[in-house]
Amino acid sequence: MRRYGGPVLLCLVGAAALRITLFGDLYLRYVQAALRPYLIASGIALILLGVTTAVLRTRTHTDPEDDENAPEDREEPEEEAHGHHHGPAGPRIAWLLTLPALALLLFPPPALGSYSAGREAAQRAAQGVGTFPALPAGNPVELTLAAFSSRAIYDSGRSLTGRTVRMTGFVTHGADDGTWYLTRLMVTCCAADATTGKVEIRGEDAPPTDTWVTVTGTWHPKGKLGSDAAWPPVLDAGSLKTVRQPSDPYETR
Repeated sequence: MRRYGGPVLLCLVGAAALRITLFGDLYLRYVQAALRPYLIASGIALILLGVTTAVLRTRTHTDPEDDENAPEDREEPEEEAHGHHHGPAGPRIAWLLTLPALALLLFPPPALGSYSAGREAAQRAAQGVGTFPALPAGNPVELTLAAFSSRAIYDSGRSLTGRTVRMTGFVTHGADDGTWYLTRLMVTCCAADATTGKVEIRGEDAPPTDTWVTVTGTWHPKGKLGSDAAWPPVLDAGSLKTVRQPSDPYETR
């Protein structure tokens, strides 16, 4: 069985990649939607490589000419004598890689949440302000946390003034004073480069941590534009509704 360790591992990883891309949108927990075709292609390639390798090793192992020409007595390599046999399938420790592959195949980890957001160092607003394009007409305006934060902290035209906005994110808590935040993780490529965006919510009691909610309210000006005192921005909530986690839990940076 050891000679097939490599092929089995390749097939497991390939199957895991296809499981989260072809049969649902679980891949959005880890990477952006644009990377889906590459994950599918990689999964197919890994499975084909694993099957091909297994077939080649089977043929090599059962080749009659090899059996006839094989020496009856082989000198045991020094590495085997010390229990470090690698063999055609590579080092035995490689089998440990089957554990994360099986976990991804059978029990895909959830998207990053409050723990990851809390581990990030406090964000600071960069100095400098500017003008932003006008917001769409009508209230409420659907905004991402990133768009709301940018306008609240840097917009010299104060385009949020007098507008009602609606945002969706998960709940994180601050200090013991009852402060809580609407939070979203923002990615450039994948979950590994995620950074935290958050908006302080006032006027509504805090739901449990990691609860996904949609909050509608108005901007509460805070601090000098472009300064550290303006972060995190504040929203005076008018209504709050618990929602399901979206299929794509991250915002694009």
